[in-house]
Amino acid sequence: FAALAVKFGERQRSPHYLLVKEHQVREGAGATHPPRRTLFVLNVPPYCSPDALSRLFSRCGHVQSVDIGDKPGQGEKKEKLTSKFFDRKTVTGFQVAYVVFRKPAGVQAAKALSQEGPLLISTESHPVKTGISKWIASYAASVVDREELKAEVDAYMQDYDEKIAEEEAKAAEEEGVPDEEGWVKVTRKGRKPGLPRTEAANLRVLEREKQKRARKELLNFYAWQHRETKREHIAQLRKKFEEDKQRIALMRAQRKFRPY
Repeated sequence: FAALAVKFGERQRSPHYLLVKEHQVREGAGATHPPRRTLFVLNVPPYCSPDALSRLFSRCGHVQSVDIGDKPGQGEKKEKLTSKFFDRKTVTGFQVAYVVFRKPAGVQAAKALSQEGPLLISTESHPVKTGISKWIASYAASVVDREELKAEVDAYMQDYDEKIAEEEAKAAEEEGVPDEEGWVKVTRKGRKPGLPRTEAANLRVLEREKQKRARKELLNFYAWQHRETKREHIAQLRKKFEEDKQRIALMRAQRKFRPY
């Protein structure tokens, strides 16, 4: 690795070091990070954005793309997040980056930057927020706009309703139509559909289950109660046995006992 000294502000006294080297990929790997044109960067701070890295290495050549991740990956293309409020991931630690140049000479030029003095990433035209300003910006971004959230949820529910309508229409078209082997797909349509439970119904069901568990737990709650219950059951069996013996003896005395 080559150590590249950078600063995120003119007043910063101690530089931050980015570790860079040419990215090596195995044969048959994906083309997201092509060999000879990809610079592998370590020790990237969480407040350093892909745009900041792109501006930093643009002096070495045309930067085609910059990918930042938590740890080294397999070069697979990540899916872009379509939601602004959901599936948001907070970055807390240092990251890795893949800087893809248009030409291989850009990688060699980027490695040669380690011979120069500290490079300034944050400028007046393109500032990189750190410290208190970064915290203030993060807090401001965490405040949810109700109107935007409502619009996103409404759009999602509209797409969901359209998807369900398409599935129901497709199921209605296929209902009663035999396939190539002559089999007919049987659906639940036509039977009494299961109505979705309301919140009040769910609460009633949970209350009944809770009462059942309470009765089961209260029964023979203590060990001595369990022993007493067994003892009473054995005493009842012995009493019934003695009564049966007396009844059989009485029937024998009266010569009415016919076992066969």
